[in-house]
Order: sequence, then structure tokens, then C-alpha cells
Amino acid sequence: MKLFILNALCFLLAWLPIPLGSYRPWAFFIFSFCIFLLFLTHLFLVFKHKKKLLPPRYSAWLLAPLLAVISVLIIQIIPGIVQPQQTIHTINHLTTLSIDTMQTKITLLKTVTLFVFSWLLFSYCKQHQQLKKVSYAIIAGGLLQALYAIYLNLNPDFYSVIFNYSYEKNATGSFTYKNFLANYLAMCLALGIGVLISQLSLTRSGKSYREKARGLLMVILSTKILLRSALILMIIALILTRSRMGNSAFFISLALVSIFSFFYYNKKPINLRALIISFFILDLLIVGAMFGVEKVKERLLETSLSSETRDEVVRDSLPIIKDHLLLGTGGGTFYTAFPKYQPEPYSGYYDNAHNDYIQFTVEFGLPVTLILGLMIISAFIMACKVMIKRKTPLYQGVAFGGAVAIIHMVLHSTVDYSLQAGANSVTFITILALVIMSANLARMKTDYS
Repeated sequence: MKLFILNALCFLLAWLPIPLGSYRPWAFFIFSFCIFLLFLTHLFLVFKHKKKLLPPRYSAWLLAPLLAVISVLIIQIIPGIVQPQQTIHTINHLTTLSIDTMQTKITLLKTVTLFVFSWLLFSYCKQHQQLKKVSYAIIAGGLLQALYAIYLNLNPDFYSVIFNYSYEKNATGSFTYKNFLANYLAMCLALGIGVLISQLSLTRSGKSYREKARGLLMVILSTKILLRSALILMIIALILTRSRMGNSAFFISLALVSIFSFFYYNKKPINLRALIISFFILDLLIVGAMFGVEKVKERLLETSLSSETRDEVVRDSLPIIKDHLLLGTGGGTFYTAFPKYQPEPYSGYYDNAHNDYIQFTVEFGLPVTLILGLMIISAFIMACKVMIKRKTPLYQGVAFGGAVAIIHMVLHSTVDYSLQAGANSVTFITILALVIMSANLARMKTDYS
């Protein structure tokens, strides 16, 4: 039964992007229903076999901040609580902090789902092989999305089988928005690169031609070549999204973490530098030229502040933050709160802030947003320490991928709202959990000394 729960979690990780990136409430509710069923199964096993109910202590790095968000969301829907300088919102003759209690209740359910999912993940992923299985589940989800996005993009007359979505010039896969797909692929790529690094040899093959040929054949016949091929396909799909920050943030974050690893990675694999360089020369320049990286460059060059209104949305959101600094306007209420502060209409309708930092602060308040920021910073520091100090290749590789994914999300969140999509938020939470595990799981007996 333990194996069933872990396998179910892995399946759900790969499933999440399929129903429109789980951005629609009904799609995320399917995920929530499955997670709560798995948690009931967990409780049954705990009481039947008298096992530990709570996950390991190190899970508090992730669970405590999520619990803080849940606490604020509960406070936001309790009648009669009003923070200073806030306009009282009356719903059914009851005053609440949230300006839309229904949306806040939906956000509460989503956050509780993330909390329970993380609880289960920490409880059933406690070994080296289990960590690898979860990592491959994320990579498999990215590969499926890459194949689907590439196929749709190369067949413009074909309609998506996912709710009959029509072809667009920018790849979206089964997501509703190209930047959601770009963000998701970047996280899967980051973790995939980390896992591939963990499989690199620590020693050189023999000097003779026979030994070198044998080493090359072993690489070709191993999972390394399959994983490398999957990463190339994901990079093709990432480029086809034509997402400016999605592409820029990924290669910037990969470059920064790679430079760090060149100097501080403990027991660097022999071909680490060659592998990283290949991503920029083979994938970005050669593969990118074949699949339209020039169009991404054109979009970057054509971008101007005069044509973009996202900065104006950020500017006009600051008064909302000032008026609801401590506890926010309520989870999921940005699109309700913003029109009242918008001085003039922009091009398009902004139901999200296109900046996760602003949106989280508007909806949850500044203190909780800072707590979530500290959680991410702590996970990044852990990832760096794992690369420097730990001696298990998989833990180091997962930490490398986690660091790339964290920097990418930090950059991408300045101009978009990818964390509002269920597939992206759950995948990011999972990567943070994997980083925390890589810093705390027991060392393998087969590790190098």
C-alpha cells in the first residue's frame, strides 16, 4: 500500500498539466479529491500498523509556511474581523476581511491540498530510489507536454484533443497559456539536467581506444542518452512557446548555477562542463535555430515599456497593498480588488497581476508573502550546500536542478503569474520538497568517499 501511495503521487504529478494545466478550478478539484483519498489511505495505514502519523521533522521547512498561508486564509473568511484602514465588506450581512469569500474558500481548498500533498510526499519519499522515482515523474510530465506541444505546433490544422483547443503560433501544449507551459517546461528541464548530472561518471574511461569505445557504447545503451534526448525535446518545446522571460529566465538561471557548480560542486563529474556547454551550443544555438529561437529574440527586441502595461498594473496595485498590508484582500480576489484602484483602462483585462510577488501580497498580505519568500530562499541555500558538501550524486544533481528551478521561478514571477496554475504550483512545491529531502536523507552506502 505504501508503494501504491507513492506511485499515485507520481502519476498525479504527470497528470496535473493535462487538464488545461489544472488552472481551472474543476481541474484542480480532481487533483484535490485524489489527494484527500490518498491521505485517508495514509491515515488507515497509520492506525492499522501503528506507524508514525507525522512526516519527518525537516518537512517543517515547507509545511510551516504553507500552514501560515492556511491560517491567514481562515482568518480572511471569519466574520467580524477587520484590519486597520480596511473598508468593511458585507456579504450576507456578515463582515469579512476577504472581499470575495467564495474565491478565498477556493484558494483555501487549494492551499490545504498543497499542504496534504507535501505531507504525503515527505512521508513516502524517504529513500534514494523513491527520490529518483519522483524526479522521473516530473521529467516524464515535461516530456509528455513537450511531445504534445511540438506535435500541435508542427500540425497547424490539427485541433487539440484537450477540449478541442485550436492551434496557436506559440506552443501551449495542454495548457491555456504559453507562459504557463514555458514555466512548467523550465522546471522539468532544470530537474532533468540535475538528474543527468548525477549519472555522469566520476572517473575517466581507459586510455585505449577499446576502453573508450566501450565507455561510449555504455552511454548510448544506458538511460543517459534517453534522458538527454528528452531534454532536447523539452528545450525545443520551450523555444516554440516564444515566451520571452520563460526562455531568458531558464538559460540565465542555468548559466548562474552552472558557474557556481564549476567552482564549488563537490567531486565534479568528469564531463560536467562539457554537458553544460552542450546545452548552450547544441541546444540553444543549433536546435534553437532550427525551431525558431530567432523569433524569441525578435520578441525580446520589440519589447518596450510603452507597449507593455504590466508595469502600470504593478504601480496601480501598490495602493491596494498599502490599504491591506497585514492580511490582504483575500485569497483569489485580485481581479475583484484591482478594478477599484485602476485609474484608467488598459489594453486587455487583468484578472491577474502578471507579477506573483504583487499578487501574493495583495491577496495574502505582506507578512505571509515574506514567509513564503524566506521558504524559497532557505531551499535555495540548502541546494547550494548540498552541491558543496554532500557526496551522493543524486542528491547533488537534484539540488542543482532545484537551484536552477528556484532562480527561474524568482525571475519569471516578476512578469507573470505562473504559480496561479495548479500544475506549476504543485511542481514547484515538489521541487522545493526534493531539495529539502536531498539535504536531509541518509547517505547511500555506494556513495563515493
